[in-house]
Amino acid sequence: MLARRSLLLAPLLAPLGARAQEGRAWPSRPVRIVIAYPPGGSTDVLARALAEKLAEAFPGSSFVVENRPGGAAVVGTQAVAQAAPDGHTLALGNNQTHAANAAMIRDLPYRPVGDFAAIGRLAEVHHALVVPATSPARSLAELAARGKGGGRLTYASSGVGSASHVIAESFVRREGLNATHVPYRGGAQATTDTVAGVVDFFVSTWPQVVGLVKDGRLRCLGIGAPQRLAELPEVPTFAEAGAPELAVDAWFGLWAPAHTPATVIERLSAALPPILTAPEMQARLQRMGFAAAPMPAGPFAEFQRAEVARWRALVDLTGIRIEG
Repeated sequence: MLARRSLLLAPLLAPLGARAQEGRAWPSRPVRIVIAYPPGGSTDVLARALAEKLAEAFPGSSFVVENRPGGAAVVGTQAVAQAAPDGHTLALGNNQTHAANAAMIRDLPYRPVGDFAAIGRLAEVHHALVVPATSPARSLAELAARGKGGGRLTYASSGVGSASHVIAESFVRREGLNATHVPYRGGAQATTDTVAGVVDFFVSTWPQVVGLVKDGRLRCLGIGAPQRLAELPEVPTFAEAGAPELAVDAWFGLWAPAHTPATVIERLSAALPPILTAPEMQARLQRMGFAAAPMPAGPFAEFQRAEVARWRALVDLTGIRIEG
């Protein structure tokens, strides 16, 4: 009977054994880290810093960043959801790709939770509202005054339905401003046009604009930090500027396609905290405007579910939807 039972179970156990062996052999070729944004933005900058350190953590391996922008960050994210679950294709995404899109896109072609295996949270950044250095507005109140009555403002975003769009639109609606949204394909071009004065303001992730603010090419009217930054003590927090509701942090994480071998997820998840908390990496992230915020796979999956619910509430407030 035992021999017969072993024969009956063998076909069922074989795939599990093969998958475990695959996990132990990983990586057997270059690992792609797909980001759903163009080069130059916050997600791209973080991905390239992480890829370098992951290659060091797994000697003999290579991690290559692949930019797959398009469709409100859907194209690249969907590509990972549909990739072979062998650990050689990963997604480095954020609150838009793996939370907000679930609320804003009715026919989203991937499930931000169900189609992915969470590996770990990486970092978080604050959002900041910036204006061109030539803008007459030197405070949020002055900017708002320009958009009331007969005035009209224009504001950039890194894309329809992006966090920068949702946060800026919440400012417009709460203040009752006359404002026109100007969406871009990613934060890099939105930043360039804000510097050039093509638009009146832009709600950006801090890493995207910190260098330009320091150089005096952009003026920051508020940042979503709990207190003023030591490097730029003249910049008020959103709470100090009278708009605490704008303090919505962006967060970044790493995922694999669902059903990726647990051994691969565990190895990657275990590698992240030492990378992110190393003094050299923390200093590097800080220079880029990030704060390291490592969270292992299990807690990160729960965090993501809570963020999906949070973004549903934000989307209900602004009414922003994206046609998928």
